[in-house]
Amino acid sequence: MAEPSICQPGGGGLFLPLGDHSWDANLRACLYFVGLVYCFFGVAIVADMFMGAIEAITKRRKQRKLQNGQTVTTYFWNATVANLTLMALGSSAPEIFLSVIDLFRTGMHSSDLGSSTIVGSAAFNLLVIVSVCIVCIPDGEVRLIEQYAVFIVTAVFSLFAYMWLVLILVVISPDRVEVWEAV
Repeated sequence: MAEPSICQPGGGGLFLPLGDHSWDANLRACLYFVGLVYCFFGVAIVADMFMGAIEAITKRRKQRKLQNGQTVTTYFWNATVANLTLMALGSSAPEIFLSVIDLFRTGMHSSDLGSSTIVGSAAFNLLVIVSVCIVCIPDGEVRLIEQYAVFIVTAVFSLFAYMWLVLILVVISPDRVEVWEAV
């Protein structure tokens, strides 16, 4: 017999529903909508704080004395690298938390949700965002990669991450995530 849907009596998810199957469906929909809006406000507040933190980190400067005695002030972080790194971390956090929650839900067994979420997000970033950037270049203009070292490092680590995921989920311990693999 099939398990009941999450919204049907007897069905349930990890957190919701909270035993409210006997309530009117419209009331439940309104309450869940209010909860959803509340969560969106929370995300907006955290995102605003995150952007403020990025600005504070990238504005940090250091002073360095040259051999001729002159003092030069430079930024501690390359602003482009810092912004990209911190934005990647911030945008990947939801997928990572979702994957961790799914691991606990399934008793440390890998499922389609965990790895698919992370791989899907990476594929979206790789394919869709790059495609949009290419399409947005005005007609007659050309963009070239100026810093090949950054491009090569990104490509190598991206390929390594995909190969590592396949290796641990298919070869080393199929359908199970060991603690050493997660670390």
